Amino acid sequence: MVTVIFGARGNVGRHVAVGLSALGEPIRLTSRNPGSLGTTHGVSEVVAADLERPETLPAALHGARRVFLYTKSTGIDGFVAAAESAGVRHVVLLSSGSVVQPGAEDNPIAQEHLAVESAIEKSGLAWTFIRPGGFATNSLWWWRDSIRDEGVVRLPYPDAQTAPVHEKDMAALAVTALSEPSHEGRSYLIYGPESLTLRRQVEHIGTAIDREIAIEKIPLEQARIELARTMPLFGVDVVLAGWRAGTTSPAAISTTVRDVTGRPAHTFAEWAEEHRADFL
Repeated sequence: MVTVIFGARGNVGRHVAVGLSALGEPIRLTSRNPGSLGTTHGVSEVVAADLERPETLPAALHGARRVFLYTKSTGIDGFVAAAESAGVRHVVLLSSGSVVQPGAEDNPIAQEHLAVESAIEKSGLAWTFIRPGGFATNSLWWWRDSIRDEGVVRLPYPDAQTAPVHEKDMAALAVTALSEPSHEGRSYLIYGPESLTLRRQVEHIGTAIDREIAIEKIPLEQARIELARTMPLFGVDVVLAGWRAGTTSPAAISTTVRDVTGRPAHTFAEWAEEHRADFL
């Protein structure tokens, strides 16, 4: 039974593909531009599909029984209809931990993910929701250029604590849910395994690249301007609110990865070492 992986070029989807392939599971990768995937992960079946173009979905889902899906509220109704028609039995959705946080009703990120979760829950499809907190890979958006070009990271709250999640850990949960029974109807909230200050996270990156990285404290408005260069304004406000909250208490951590997969979660130091080339 083939598993279709949407977002196979993404930070999480590519690791889902690797994990399922390692188990010998037949998989089909999708992309708006399938030529860009080639024979990634040793997979020969790559098809064109776009969640915002429902006419592309029936062919992508033909004969599939399981799907790994990322959140895209535009076109979710078309996806549900195509999946039900194709006989898909189980959808594992990469959602967001923001959906269960206080103020979710006013959080655009949470509302986007809740819309997709709701559409899937109301369908006839079995589902599993992976709900991560902040991605460790967000550090690439925020700090990569200033580290590469100037050897500095500018922060409004250097000692704010967060618990970044390694993309491999999100993927490991998805692979487990797709390849083992008993995960249908489950939602997995996942945070990183340790609460770290932003300052400490930058230090881990510095250790990985063998380079001292300066920390410059900046006013909140300057931080908003700098973050807005790499992400939409509603995302900037969510990030800054999370950092501000992290100045008063440690970040929530979780044992979800160990509990579900049987192996420990990756630390941020491990993530930094694996991504050292991105900061050089």
